Amino acid sequence: MNEPAAHRFYLDEDVPPSAARIARGMGLDVVAAVEMGPLPRTDPEHLAIAAADRRMVVSYNRKDFLKYTMDFFAAGKPHAGVLAVMPSLPRDGPAVAHALQTWSARRPPLQPYEVQFLSAWRAEE
Repeated sequence: MNEPAAHRFYLDEDVPPSAARIARGMGLDVVAAVEMGPLPRTDPEHLAIAAADRRMVVSYNRKDFLKYTMDFFAAGKPHAGVLAVMPSLPRDGPAVAHALQTWSARRPPLQPYEVQFLSAWRAEE
């Protein structure tokens, strides 16, 4: 029996890098953009780097990533999904890490070109 694919996250520059460290401590597979080489990078570069490593991009920059997702799809470029963070979720490492943990416990990994939304979390969930 095959195990389900694990969630693999790539936090772009809009997400506090501390969220990656905290989330890894929770057992999640998360890297921050800053850990993957020099910054700054363009949003298409973030998508390409994440896709090459089979990771979904996590970003507060949902409007631009929705556009780039459509561009990547139209061009047939590799894409591992986008998890767009809603403004209701504070730009705070622990808050983002806990939201990723809650989200990943309830949903399967994203499909190529899929976009989902990550909103505020509650500790009691």
